[in-house]
Amino acid sequence: QVQLVESGGGLVQAGDSLRLSCAASGRTFSSYAMGWFRQAPGKEREFVATITATTGKTLYASAVKDRFTISRDNDKNTVYLQMNSLKPEDTAAYYCAASTSFSAASRQYAYWGQGTQVTVSS
Repeated sequence: QVQLVESGGGLVQAGDSLRLSCAASGRTFSSYAMGWFRQAPGKEREFVATITATTGKTLYASAVKDRFTISRDNDKNTVYLQMNSLKPEDTAAYYCAASTSFSAASRQYAYWGQGTQVTVSS
């Protein structure tokens, strides 16, 4: 069992940066690949980024590649999403999730946080 709590969301202007954090409980954090997903009002949840459990291999959605960076600190049981050059279309609730697979598919993720809101004004 893994419990996830996101933080770091907020209201920013286009071009600004934010760093989201996701703190995990439990001793097995380093066993899970971690992902970030987002969901805007009226839209389906979409993949943002994922990172492997220990090797640091990453995968990004094309919409955020070169602007967002996912990282993790297994000693702190925390995964991060550094978001630069934010755009209004990045406005969404952002969720972190844990999976035993390195995947962009939300169905592969068994554990989810409650989400943190990111709003980017133009």
